[in-house]
Amino acid sequence: MRRQKIFIIALLFTALYVNASGQNKTYPFEIQKTGQGKQAVIFIPGFACSGEVWNETKSHFEKDFTCFTLTMAGFAGVKPQENPAFQNWEESVATFIKNNKINKPIVVGHSLGGCLAMALAADYPDLILKIIVVDALPCLFALTNPSFKTKEKNDCSETVNQITALSDDQFYQMQKMSISRLIADTSYQKMIINWSVKSDRTTFAEMFCDFSNTDLRNKIMNIKCPSLILLEAYFSNFKPAINEQFKELKDANIQYANKGLHFIMNDDKEWYFVQLNNFLITR
Repeated sequence: MRRQKIFIIALLFTALYVNASGQNKTYPFEIQKTGQGKQAVIFIPGFACSGEVWNETKSHFEKDFTCFTLTMAGFAGVKPQENPAFQNWEESVATFIKNNKINKPIVVGHSLGGCLAMALAADYPDLILKIIVVDALPCLFALTNPSFKTKEKNDCSETVNQITALSDDQFYQMQKMSISRLIADTSYQKMIINWSVKSDRTTFAEMFCDFSNTDLRNKIMNIKCPSLILLEAYFSNFKPAINEQFKELKDANIQYANKGLHFIMNDDKEWYFVQLNNFLITR
C-alpha cells in the first residue's frame, strides 16, 4: 500500500507562447498574468494539471501581488512541444524571468511544480526571493528506496510505449482509480481527471520517466532564499526520512497539513492559507 501511494503521488508529480511584457517568446508553457502588485509570484502546477489549480490561491493574493500562472506544454490541453524534460522546463522558467525582467519573484509550486521551484532556487539562487513547495520532496522515490541513484542515460522508451499503448478508456480508468488517493474533496476530482485526460500522452509518459530519475537532495544546498515546505498529512509518518531529504536546505520551514491528501490547497484550505499568509508577509 505504501509503495502504491508513493507511485500514485509520483504520477501527479511528474502532471508556448507568451506575451507577458509585449515581447513574444517561445517557452514550454502557457502563462496567465493577473494582479498588479509590486511583488511578483510565479505559480507552477503539478503533473498533468492546469494552472487553474491555483485559481483560489491567486484570488487570495492578486490584490497585493502580480501573479504569473503557468500551464506546462503538453499538460491539460496545452499544445505539446518536442523533448519535454525537467531540466529544460526549469531553464525555460529562469529564461522567462530574465527576459521579462521580473525582479526576485516568489515561486510557488505544487508536486512536480514544487520540485521545479526547488531546482530554480538552487541553480539560480540570486534570481528568486522565496519558494513555497506544496507537497513535493527533493527525491520522492528515495522515500521507499534510500539507495536510489539517478541513471546517467535514462531510457524512457518503455514507459512511453506503455502509456501511449493504453486506450482512451484504459487511461481514463487509470486516472479515475488514482484520484481518490490524491484529493479528498470530491468536488475537484472530475476536473483533475479531465486535465490528465486532456494531456498529451507522450509528454505525460516522458515527464513521468524523467522526473522519476530526478534527485535534488544535494542540489538544494545551493538554495539561499527562505523556503516554506507544505506537506500532506500522510507524510508525517515519514518525518525522519523527510528531514534527511531536506537536511541540506538551510532555511527550510517544513509544515505538515492536518488533513487531506496531495492537493493540500483544496483539502486543508484554512491551514494552507494561514501558512502562506505568515510566510509571504515575512520579509
